[in-house]
Amino acid sequence: MVYLDHAAATPVDSAVLAAMQPYFIDKFYNPSATYMAAQQVRADLERARADVARQLGARTSEIIFTAGGTESDNLAITGVMQQFPGANVVVTAIEHDAVLEPARQYMHATASVDERGMIDVANLESRINDKTVLVSIMYANNEVGTVQPIRQIAQLLQKKRAERRKNGNTLPLYLHTDACQAANYLDLHVSRLGVDLMTLNGGKIYGPKQSGVLYASSHVQLQPLVRGGGQERDLRSGTENVAACVGFAKALELAQARRTDEAQRLGTLQSLAFQRITEKLPGAVINGSQKYRLPNNIHITLPGQDNERLLIELDGRDILAAAGSACSASDEEPSHVLRAMGVSDDAAQSSLRITTGRETTEADIRTLVDVLDQLVKQ
Repeated sequence: MVYLDHAAATPVDSAVLAAMQPYFIDKFYNPSATYMAAQQVRADLERARADVARQLGARTSEIIFTAGGTESDNLAITGVMQQFPGANVVVTAIEHDAVLEPARQYMHATASVDERGMIDVANLESRINDKTVLVSIMYANNEVGTVQPIRQIAQLLQKKRAERRKNGNTLPLYLHTDACQAANYLDLHVSRLGVDLMTLNGGKIYGPKQSGVLYASSHVQLQPLVRGGGQERDLRSGTENVAACVGFAKALELAQARRTDEAQRLGTLQSLAFQRITEKLPGAVINGSQKYRLPNNIHITLPGQDNERLLIELDGRDILAAAGSACSASDEEPSHVLRAMGVSDDAAQSSLRITTGRETTEADIRTLVDVLDQLVKQ
């Protein structure tokens, strides 16, 4: 089987599984209990938190364990916005629905992107006003792989903050980034990026599904979505899933340790794919930025083709790919990401998202393009 949908899910790394296993049977204790065995589990949980903080260049107290990217995004957006009635949030038109949906519950503005899926920073600046308290920009897009200039955006917000101080405006202005797709290949150091909040998802980095983190800088005030037991600094009540937290920490450590080598290897496969697609499928259109792009993302339009039919045919040949975000796979509407990039609905419904991963080989890429060539000719 050739698996080419790593943006949707990744297999759990064997080292991650080994790190998690003790917490299912031998170390099953509730970390809030007072006896020694439970307190040892509490120590393991806090060690995992410290490991995550180290990877991000953050303080341990700034790491909130969650049940994945969607919860982290919701906590970031709602946790900030519900404190400031009348304030607004700015997002881009290509954010994941986990950002767009909570943002729609508040006053919001949407910054545009160009045909590559790159944010228009000047347009973003025009969307920020004196009542903006949060800007949420995806680090790397989950559909077309375009990588956004987060550091440049952070510098823009720094300038805006200075203007506010000068004018006596005391409202905060935070920068949140959804980095779920970026963690395998890009630098996550929060100070270098200049972000105040960052979302990460274990299921995208060879860790367990339903595991994730929200980094929230110590100067960011949040209100919880879930109240009750007071876990995670009162921001995420409920008995901690220690196995998932430990697994996430291990997965993030491995992803960041391997990111340079893996980005280079997958970038070579990506170049091969683009070359062979151009040769064998001359009508194909490559979507997204070719320069500022995740190395594992190959997003193409095959004009006149039905992507649903192509995916079924590929599946029948043991090649697993996607048309877009797995979270909206059952939605018959064309991708909002492609629409925002100016892609027509017809072209969007002729598009495929191919995302490679650790087990992908050159032979897999050659097989994919050969089969697509056969299917298009049919």
